[in-house]
Amino acid sequence: MAKKIDSAGRPQGRAPDPFVPVLRTVRAGNGFEEALEQILQLLRLGLVPAGERLPAERELAERMGISRVTLREVLKVLQDQGLVESRRGRYGGTFVLPRPDGGGEDELRRRVASVDVEDILRFREVLEVGAAGLCAAHGLDGAGAERLRSALTATHDAELTDYRRQDTLLHLTLAELSGSPTLTAQYAAVRATVNDLLDCIPLLVRNLEHSQHQHTALVEAVLDGDADGAREVMREHCGGTAALLRGFLT
Repeated sequence: MAKKIDSAGRPQGRAPDPFVPVLRTVRAGNGFEEALEQILQLLRLGLVPAGERLPAERELAERMGISRVTLREVLKVLQDQGLVESRRGRYGGTFVLPRPDGGGEDELRRRVASVDVEDILRFREVLEVGAAGLCAAHGLDGAGAERLRSALTATHDAELTDYRRQDTLLHLTLAELSGSPTLTAQYAAVRATVNDLLDCIPLLVRNLEHSQHQHTALVEAVLDGDADGAREVMREHCGGTAALLRGFLT
């Protein structure tokens, strides 16, 4: 009997894989550099929380199509940067270390100097609005709809310290459910940059409450098949993030 496939291209019944948007086979000529980029992106997106273990070396190497020797070179760089640590023993592995505090407005300005913020924010809006419209227009199967609802619930239930990670996972879920791996990969990259900037500003309860109302309206529009409504809510949501960042920069 043929396996049923969900809207993200996975066999139905399999647990969602949070690493799909980030981990993929690297190109042969730049194996080390691209593997380092992908694992850094995974950390910046918060897909593995501080204190948790990265996937096993064998799994990481297979998913990226690199040797374990190359992978260990990548992990050594991350250890030297204080991002992960290696633990031995039965319950050992490579564990994510807590990230230092964002550093406030001075650090935000330093990070902004290395990127074109307006370009990043516009590109993010294009990708997010497109993903929302695609999901609503094409519709989600039962498994996809449940994934989206679960991701939304996780943002509502999240502690303040874990909110940004759950928010990221909700948006990544929507991107993945759009059915475009290219869009998903591009969104993961731009979201990692946005998170680097957001980490420098405080979590504002009033803003989070507003974001949650928008998240709920967005998911409802997607599940109702209201493509125009989903695009409009997402456009407004992205505009709020952009306004917040601009406010701290002026």
